[in-house]
Amino acid sequence: MSDLTKRALAESLKRLLAKKPLNKITVRDLVEECGINRTTFYYHFQDVYDLIDWIFKDEGRRALGEDTTIGTWQQGFMRILHLFVENKPLVMNLYHHIPLEHIHRYFYQLTAPVLLRVVENCAKGMVVEEADKRFIADFYKYAFVGILLDWISRDMKPDADVLVQQLGKIIDGEIPRMIEKCRIL
Repeated sequence: MSDLTKRALAESLKRLLAKKPLNKITVRDLVEECGINRTTFYYHFQDVYDLIDWIFKDEGRRALGEDTTIGTWQQGFMRILHLFVENKPLVMNLYHHIPLEHIHRYFYQLTAPVLLRVVENCAKGMVVEEADKRFIADFYKYAFVGILLDWISRDMKPDADVLVQQLGKIIDGEIPRMIEKCRIL
């Protein structure tokens, strides 16, 4: 039942974002839109930003699924970009109305675990320092988030499919090569 309430609040926030900017949306607006009381809201979330954080984690996790290997990361990233396009008012409001460090945190939380799993999958059967694997995952995390923010700043242009194809040309084969260079013989 808890996730149903959280998802209802998430949908209420998305509807409100179609009408007004994030910095004008209050908890009162959300509970009225959702048809719940303030106590219920505060049972689940500390504030509106906590709800946003939950939305990114929940929808990101569901969009990515199990696509965390070198052969499947593109499908997962494609679903994330399509999720952003489907939720464009939310994403654009975040981009324009909250501090950049919050946006970085949301996107890092979304991409970091996936990239670490991709690196871990590529390193199977090899002896590679954990610090090296984390460094490789972090390198790509920062690259992905930078590209993602640039894409959002350009009103989500080019098309998500084109962006993922461009990323694929650059990344395919590079993560395994980086791991091989860090391999302990």
